[in-house]
Amino acid sequence: FDTLVDPDSTKILQDEFTPKGKNRWTTVKYNEKLGNMARVISELGKDVTPDGVAILGVSEVENRFVLEDLVKQESIKDRNYQIVHYDSPDKRGIDVGLLYNPNYFKNVTSKSFTLKIPEDTAFFTRDQLLVSGELHGENIYIIVSHWPSRRGGEKKSKPKRIAAAQLARSIVDSLQNYNPDAKIFFMGDLNDDPVDISVKGYLKAEGKEELAIDGKLFNPFEDFFKKGIGTLGYNDAWNLFDQIIISPSLLGKDYTTLKFHKAVVFNKPYLKTSEGRFKGYPHRTFSFGEYIGGYSDHFPVYLFLVKNIN
Repeated sequence: FDTLVDPDSTKILQDEFTPKGKNRWTTVKYNEKLGNMARVISELGKDVTPDGVAILGVSEVENRFVLEDLVKQESIKDRNYQIVHYDSPDKRGIDVGLLYNPNYFKNVTSKSFTLKIPEDTAFFTRDQLLVSGELHGENIYIIVSHWPSRRGGEKKSKPKRIAAAQLARSIVDSLQNYNPDAKIFFMGDLNDDPVDISVKGYLKAEGKEELAIDGKLFNPFEDFFKKGIGTLGYNDAWNLFDQIIISPSLLGKDYTTLKFHKAVVFNKPYLKTSEGRFKGYPHRTFSFGEYIGGYSDHFPVYLFLVKNIN
């Protein structure tokens, strides 16, 4: 969030993140948050590729301007990240978006899809973003999503995430009907774990490569979750809401085309709370309403792809 009052007074967080608002959100805090985010982005994948991540999905973004400020940060500005963003009808005033390095991802087009729930016409949430382009000369499709939260209880809110999964699956089906071998990446904060019915049953994402058949997808983060590795902590347990799920066309050993190599949960020590009740959990920006200057309440995740270059 920037420090300005959103001109749309219907957004319920539109003045919480202002100097006089609930969070006392000042320019100093905003700039610290930008620096923290940029530091993490600068380090993702850096141990393997000097330019770091080529494509980055983001969520809980207030507007395009905060992304413009983010990509100008000293630690990542040389990458010249470009932005894909649409304003969504979400009542909290937060959107999803995509950043990409134009040296690697080219001929980019995009479209947003609104999640509508017929039984609840007053419900407004984030759009799902579809971005297509060429990565190392190959067409790929990226869906960025932030599914409805568990606010009000996991069980009561489950139908909304199932509806989000159905929308995502319809986008995947359209792409696969057009091209059965389409290289698809579905990513985001799903507010559900890899084993929940929204992900396994409705999105049809399996945790084993050999089960990703007949239109099903592969979710490399299911294995992390089953090993007790998560991206956020709640009630003394780990959840893994942040996932990147891929189509089976990205699996296998034919490295003449882009193939999945490995998945990573980026949980370096500096991203963790160092002491107290929440030791080991993500080091947040706020804790019980108090600004503590951390990074995020979620750990980021990413994938490595490989391809033989002649």
